[in-house]
Amino acid sequence: MESLVPSRLATLGHPQRLAIFRLLMRRYPDRVPAGELADVLGLKASTLSAYLSALMQAGLVTQERTGTSLRYAISMTDVQQTFDYLLLDCCRGRPEFCSPVSMPLFTGTQAMADPKYKVLFICTGNSARSIFAESILRSEAGDRFEVYSAGTMPRSELNPFALEVLARKGHDVSVLRSKNVNEFQGADAPKFDFVFTVCNQAANEECPSWAGQPISAHWGMPDPVKVEGSDAQKSLAFQQTYGALHNRIKVFSALPFSALDRISLQKAVDEIGRAQDAGLPEEGAAV
Repeated sequence: MESLVPSRLATLGHPQRLAIFRLLMRRYPDRVPAGELADVLGLKASTLSAYLSALMQAGLVTQERTGTSLRYAISMTDVQQTFDYLLLDCCRGRPEFCSPVSMPLFTGTQAMADPKYKVLFICTGNSARSIFAESILRSEAGDRFEVYSAGTMPRSELNPFALEVLARKGHDVSVLRSKNVNEFQGADAPKFDFVFTVCNQAANEECPSWAGQPISAHWGMPDPVKVEGSDAQKSLAFQQTYGALHNRIKVFSALPFSALDRISLQKAVDEIGRAQDAGLPEEGAAV
């Protein structure tokens, strides 16, 4: 490990290679197509290929071929070993140096006598997927979670198909509104314990670090707003998205939070994001 660390640090010392690494870290555990990486970061295919090759040679990124597409993901085990070496060997595990990595499991609400874990769901428009997630978790475990949602580019109104699905499922839609993520980044904003992105576009965007270093995960899924077809077909796409999020949130809310340390809980929420949701339509598809 000691011989690999200088190479890995040198590789990440290049600003555009670091940008690729950070984007893949935000999208973990997804495997991201090379074309999407190039589009998001504004890189030519040949330039991106050279940067990815360097990251793979350093053992920071892995490649997988799916059909004709090359997809890339963080090599999390190797990245964790690198951080462990830096913190435990170089810094000798000194907590004053290792913070915030060594911080307790929760920082936003743990001091409360009867805490409600604060959770934020983020997507681009905050009109469907993140609204679904907010409503579902509040309904499933509102006694244990204080739930919010927001968008990086929120729409002025909630999607009518989303509202129809929520009303049919018995959710109170009167408490819902589309909000900008900036509302939750001021000094008076809630200190979150969990932050989830539920769409790829939101995860691709650079966001400031959240106060208190909440546990974060990417639970990306296709945007039902982009599904084409009749009203009945579009409604079906929203129902399928609701069902997929309901499955994930049910697993999340059932986790034994008090029995898990921060690393174990991070692994658990990553695994939930890795779950495949069969039957979800692709964006822009006619169903």
